[in-house]
Amino acid sequence: MMQPPRKPSKPLLGAADAPVRSRPRRPRNPAQPNLPLDPMPARIEPCLALLKPRPPKGPQWTFEVKWDGYRLAVHIEPSGVRILTRGGHDWTDRFPAVLAEARRLSVSTAILDGEAVVLDAQGRSDFGMLQRSLGGRGGKRTSREANFMAFDLLYFDGHDITGTELSSRRHLLEGLVPAGGEDAIRLSEEIEADGDTLLRTACAHGLEGIIAKDRNSPYRSGRGGDWLKIKCIQSDGFAIIGYEKSTASFGGIGRLLLAARKGNELVYVGGVGTGFNERSANELREQMDKLKIGKPAVDTGRKRNAVFVDPKLVAEIEYRAWTHDGKLRHASYKGLREEQDEATIYELE
Repeated sequence: MMQPPRKPSKPLLGAADAPVRSRPRRPRNPAQPNLPLDPMPARIEPCLALLKPRPPKGPQWTFEVKWDGYRLAVHIEPSGVRILTRGGHDWTDRFPAVLAEARRLSVSTAILDGEAVVLDAQGRSDFGMLQRSLGGRGGKRTSREANFMAFDLLYFDGHDITGTELSSRRHLLEGLVPAGGEDAIRLSEEIEADGDTLLRTACAHGLEGIIAKDRNSPYRSGRGGDWLKIKCIQSDGFAIIGYEKSTASFGGIGRLLLAARKGNELVYVGGVGTGFNERSANELREQMDKLKIGKPAVDTGRKRNAVFVDPKLVAEIEYRAWTHDGKLRHASYKGLREEQDEATIYELE
């Protein structure tokens, strides 16, 4: 049986003098029988976090910062390294720094679960900066600025460990990717704190939110509730169904028209007219102009000077709340989600 994990901590809430380090792993006892090797899976469907309004209570919950980027799995195999998106697309060549660091890790086979991010000057993940580093949605550029924040280990030295509890998987991960590192692959550190206190602190630092995970749970694909996300500022994907023209705005876009999913249909949820710069607006306008349609795909009410598009683009929108009639409040455009990232559209209750 694996060594029980230590209690992790991180100096986000206190003034700790040194970064956390995992306990060194003991040499293997030769008398211990060898475990049979498990075939390495070509891909593991990711575990997804369920959105909740407040942090859970109880000793089984552990917390991390919520990263705002692209979900990736790093596969380290004898034949080489593969970096796969959430949807299973191979983006190995797009993250050269992560690829080089994965080759240096002291492990023969492994699958690391984590998030590709670009950090701003304050150390916060910035989705827009990541997108620009990759050349925008549909771009083909490589990102040398991106780091990979590793938060789980699914396969290790010939063994599938998805059925093992999170605390043991983390213990092995922290031995492979030590805390406090500044390489292209970094540990997403656990934070030992009360969930409500941590959320307030994260929001005060301008972070997107926190993730809560059941330390006793195995790794289960899908959104089953073992992982929870609690956000400071709401940010979700919405389908672009058109835009209102403006001669005074970047790209001629006065306001994007957005829709959410309700059952099998799309429902109009208002618009967004902020968050664009000249470059992002021009790129967005170019893509929307390829998707123009004569009639709106969704009932938007009477709209003057509107251009409607086939709802194939998914925009990441930051917003503060909802109005009483189901429209977004204080919305701001963050960027377009990639198809390879399995862009999902917000689902209304």
